[in-house]
Amino acid sequence: MLVRLLYASRAREPLSADVLDAILETSLANNPRHGVTGVLCHSNSIFLQALEGSREAVSRLYLNIGQDARHHDVVLLHYEEIAERAFSGWSMGRVNAGKINAATLLKYSAQGELDPYRMPGAASLALLQELIAGASIVGRSHERGRG
Repeated sequence: MLVRLLYASRAREPLSADVLDAILETSLANNPRHGVTGVLCHSNSIFLQALEGSREAVSRLYLNIGQDARHHDVVLLHYEEIAERAFSGWSMGRVNAGKINAATLLKYSAQGELDPYRMPGAASLALLQELIAGASIVGRSHERGRG
């Protein structure tokens, strides 16, 4: 059974490029082995992440994130059983919300900024899906030649 989970969290420390690269590298190393795909969107000190995979793998990963010292205020935004993945091409894609067109963010949030704590879970998912469709995702996928 496949599931999709969206969560938000805040970084305990400022998000340096090194910290973001370390998070992405860990995801790229571990996710394929566990059948997990997804995307990480970040802005200032906020993370919005979608994870897809088996219920066991996604649940275990979400619990690990909740215990990760780099995160706090971890909040579950959306959880559902799915028939197919929306982020199947990505071991972990990455989006810097600071580089997203303000009109795209305004479409899903009251202030035109990434604040998943004040957005419905469905809006957060729709934003991530639009970013995939608009090729705003960067990083490496688990498929050769992509990303």
